[in-house]
Amino acid sequence: MVMTDPIADFLTQIRNGCMAKFEQLDIPSSKMKLNIAKLLKEEGYIKNYKLIKDKRQGRLRLYLKYDTDNVSVIGGIERISKPSCRVYVHHDKIPPVLNGLGTAILSTSKGLLTDREARKQKVGGELLCKVW
Repeated sequence: MVMTDPIADFLTQIRNGCMAKFEQLDIPSSKMKLNIAKLLKEEGYIKNYKLIKDKRQGRLRLYLKYDTDNVSVIGGIERISKPSCRVYVHHDKIPPVLNGLGTAILSTSKGLLTDREARKQKVGGELLCKVW
């Protein structure tokens, strides 16, 4: 039986694109990836994103962000919860990423939220990934 993890593939493509200094990435789209891209934009890790319609599932175009020295704003991105080992956390047990300098993304009953927003709304969920 073949298991795939589209979220891990998405995060790996972002990581590889940042290391290769790409201006933009085209990734197969899904609702989950679109919501993660929205959170990454809100937190300032990417410049923008755009959904490109096609005859299949669509493409998600991410515009990567770099500082003045051409160093990626995303220092690291890591998948936490995996299909083989899910990681769930209560709202008061959400671990800070780099002492609050990074962001964790959670899948909650109120949709995808950052760790700060989940703590504020007092809602826990599945810890998807960390970005710093």
